[in-house]
Formats: sequence, C-alpha cells, structure tokens
Amino acid sequence: MEMKKSSQKKTMNILWKYLKNYWIFVLLSIMMAAVTVAGTLYVPIMIGKAIDCIVGPDQVEFRTIYDIIFRVLVIVAVTGLAQWIMNICNNLITFHVTRDIRNDAIEQIEILPLKYIDGHSYGDIVSRVIADVDQFADGLLMGFTQFFTGVITIMGTLGFMLSIHLTIALLVVCLTPISLFVARFIANHTYSMFRLQSETRGEQTALVEEMIEGQKVVKAFGYEERAQVRFDEVNDRLQKCSLRAIFYSSLTNPCTRFVNSLVYASVAFSGALTVLTGSLSVGQLSCLLSYANQSTKPFNEISGVITELQNAFACAARIFELIEETPQIPETADALSLDHVEGNVTLDHVNFSYRPDQSLIEDFNLNVEPGQRVAIVGPTGCGKTTIINLLMRFYDVDSGKICVDDRDIRQITRGSLRSSYGMVLQDTWLKTGTVRDNITMGNDSYTDEEIIAAAKEAHSWSFIKKMSNGLDTMITEDGAGMSQGQKQLLCITRVMLHLPSMLILDEATSSIDTRTEIKIQEAFAKMMEGRTSFIVAHRLSTIQNADIILVMKDGHIIEKGNHENLLQKNGFYANLYHSQFAG
Repeated sequence: MEMKKSSQKKTMNILWKYLKNYWIFVLLSIMMAAVTVAGTLYVPIMIGKAIDCIVGPDQVEFRTIYDIIFRVLVIVAVTGLAQWIMNICNNLITFHVTRDIRNDAIEQIEILPLKYIDGHSYGDIVSRVIADVDQFADGLLMGFTQFFTGVITIMGTLGFMLSIHLTIALLVVCLTPISLFVARFIANHTYSMFRLQSETRGEQTALVEEMIEGQKVVKAFGYEERAQVRFDEVNDRLQKCSLRAIFYSSLTNPCTRFVNSLVYASVAFSGALTVLTGSLSVGQLSCLLSYANQSTKPFNEISGVITELQNAFACAARIFELIEETPQIPETADALSLDHVEGNVTLDHVNFSYRPDQSLIEDFNLNVEPGQRVAIVGPTGCGKTTIINLLMRFYDVDSGKICVDDRDIRQITRGSLRSSYGMVLQDTWLKTGTVRDNITMGNDSYTDEEIIAAAKEAHSWSFIKKMSNGLDTMITEDGAGMSQGQKQLLCITRVMLHLPSMLILDEATSSIDTRTEIKIQEAFAKMMEGRTSFIVAHRLSTIQNADIILVMKDGHIIEKGNHENLLQKNGFYANLYHSQFAG
C-alpha cells in the first residue's frame, strides 16, 4: 500500500511538471467551470421563483414569469458558452501534455543505453509510448472535464441549499460524502489491477510484434500452433485481469447512485414535512430537490473519475518509468570532436560484462597501428561482437579505457566517433525510403555518378538498375522484395560511398554468394588500404590477409599473430582453420 501511494505521488509530481507549462489553460478552465456551475445552479432558483408566481386559478403573475424565462435563456446561453470554452481548454491541456510526454519518451529512447533497449521487448516499449499514453489521455481529459466542475458544483449547491434551509442542507452534507468513501475504497483496490492490465497488454503487444516481424521464421519452423497457444495464454490473462479491473471499477456507479437516491429521498421527505409546517414554499422545495440531484450527480462523476484515474495513473506510471530511466552517460562539456582520424586504436586493461554476475571481457589489451587490418575470430559467445560494441561506444567499459588517436573515447563526442567508423554487419540496416536515401543516409552532397560508382564497386548496381525506378525505387525497412544478400550489398555500397577513416566488418559477406564474395573481398582490400579495419568472421578464408588475427575465447585473447604464424603454432586457430578445410 505504501509503495502504491509513493508511486502515485511520484506520478502526480511528474504530471504537475507537464501541467505547469499550460497553467493559463488550467486557470481559464477553472474559471469557466465556475461560470458554468454558477449558471447551472442559478437556474433552479429562477424556476423556483416562477413556480411561486403560480398561486392558483387566475392568480398567475405572467409578467414576472416572462421576465424570469428571459433571464433563464440568457443564463443558459452564457453557461453553454462557458462550458464550450472550458471543454476547449481541457482538450488543449490534455493533448498538449500527451504530445509533450510522447516527445520526451521518444527523446529518452534515443539516449537510453542499449542495455535498457536490449533488456526490454520492443513491443512493451511501443505499448508504453502508444497505448499507455492513450489511456492516460482519456483519464486526464475526463479528470479535467468532470473533476473541477464536480467540486465547484458540490460547493455551490451546498451554499445555495444552506441559504434556503439550514436543516435540510446539513442532512445532505452528512449523507453525500458516503459515496466518496465507497468510491475511494473501490479505487484503492483497482489500481493494482489496472497496472497488471497495462503490463499484460504490453506483453501481448510484444508477442504480436514478434510474431508479425518473424512471420517467415514462424512458418518455416511450423511454429504457428505454438505461437497461437502463447497468444491465447497471454490473451486469457489479459481478459481475466481486465474483467477484474472493470468489474471492481464498475461497482462505483451503482454504489454511489444508491447513496444519491437515499439523499434525494431524504430531502424530498423532510422537505415535504417542512412545506406542511409552512416554513418552506413549494418553489423552494423544488429548488432543494434540484440541488440535491445536482449535488449528488458530481459525486457520481467524481467517483467515476477517481476510478478512471486509477487506470490513467497506472498507465502514466509505466510511461514515466521509461522517461525517468537513467540515460546513457552524457558527453562531457569539453568532449572533443574527431576531425581527422589517423586510426590508432588502443584497448587498455578493458573489463566488461553485460551482467554483473557474469564476466565476459577481462583485462583485454590491444594496440592497433593506423592502417592495420585486425581480424577477430573465435567460437560463438567469446566476445567478438562485444568488442565491436565497445569500439563504437554502444556500451561503455566497466573499467580500463579505449583510445582512438591517444584520446579516451569517453572524452570524444559519440557522433564524431561513430562517423569515423564504417560498419557492415551481418544484420542489415535499412529504412523506409528510396534506394538512394539508404545509400547516402540523407547526405545530398553525393552525385548520381558517385553513387553508381560505389554501387558498381559493391556489385549492387547489377540489381539496382533492374528495379522499377532504379535509385529512386522505394523500399521498406525490412527490405520486402529483396534478398538478404541484396540488402547486405546495399549496406556495403553505403560504406563504399562514404569511405570513413576506420572500418568494422562483422560477417559483412555472410549472405552473399561465393562468386560475388570474392569480388567484394577484392573491393574491401582496396578500400581498407590505409584504413584501420576490424574484421569479425567465422569463415577464416576471408581473413588470411589480415595483419593481426586475434583468437578469442571466453573474453580473452588466447592467440595473436598473422595467418602463417598461427598455423605454425598449431593451436586453437590452427584447429579452427583445419576443421573448416578438412579434406
């Protein structure tokens, strides 16, 4: 219970930071709510006076009644205008706040460490930014629309009732708060249920996203039935927790309506007795009954709002958790920008692990001279790709340091460091856009002649020119309609065009046929001349010309040398090499 209260308080504090930016709209909304309520509550008084003008047959003050009707019409018009302005303000507040929250969430995702992204399913993150913010917006809009109006209505009706008859007003004051206690009791028990509902919805979104993205793999391995079983299990859990949350929250309305009916009946009975004694007129009784109804209605609305806000707060807590997550280590104020890179790379006593309880890279030392080709080989999970992640500063080392041209990369801007590397990975990076956009990556300074020359070097021009619009052909993020090899050739073309100072090739030709691979290796050899290059490969035939071959195992360098030296040692590398070329 204490944790829930602490979470809600923290959520409210963060929400208030967003609301402060629109305090003018909040203030205007409250003012219009006051005008709306004042007009709504003044109308019953006017109607009560009109009723008292009807004494009996031939005893009707028509002139006074006509005057009252005119006033009522004016009041209703002003009240309607105020309510319209209030709703506009509420919508402006809600959608500006949700826009700001989504903007902050996207900005936060862009600066979150990859450790967080890797540790959470993409579907859950998407669910937080889209579905949870939508649910929060609904609750916030309902809160602004009904909460302020409801509170002012309660205060106003009680004030008018006290001015008409003190005893009946005190009776209403004693009975109506019961509905708030009922609503609060129910709300306290629904917050955890709405939180579980939101989390389960995120799990379901993650599963759907995974199944759609990997549909080819699902079909290839006949995983459809098991995927359906997994989805049914998550869907059933979502159904159960949603039904529980909705069931308990739906108790609010009938419970509060029972209390409200009790209040109305009490006012009607006591007011009727008071009319018989002559201390209350029929018109005043009609006012009291109208006020009793109007004072209980906000309790219904506020009770409903409180329940809805539990869902909104549960969703807001999840999105604020993302926004408040610790970002990646910020760049120092005096961070350097790499302009001209020689290509000297040093790893000095580097230690790194993805999990504190499971070490990976331990006391790793390496000095790479400018222009050298460094190949990294070893069994799966030995830390080859991890070294690449550290070089690019996708992850920061736990201890030790990595230097480029004798500068600690933590003292270098991430943008200039990463732009100094050209990367071709086994996994392709494409975006929705034209082929030209995917090759130039938004740099419009390249001419078509330069792009075509790079494509010919990468042997991708042969299929690009056959596309419907050549370089202007639209492709999607997943490269639908293209083979894995063609997508990888596009990524190679990108590097061929930009020609960065240093290269990282991680299984860069894994999806390419042998004949094309030989030609690309020749192009790579030409491109790597004078450039520091890191090559990760399982096929040892592609790294025989490397200046240094690092053989890794369990996060350590167990052998180091060139191809001939390592074969002569007849160690781990020799065993790997001969196992690939046996016979």
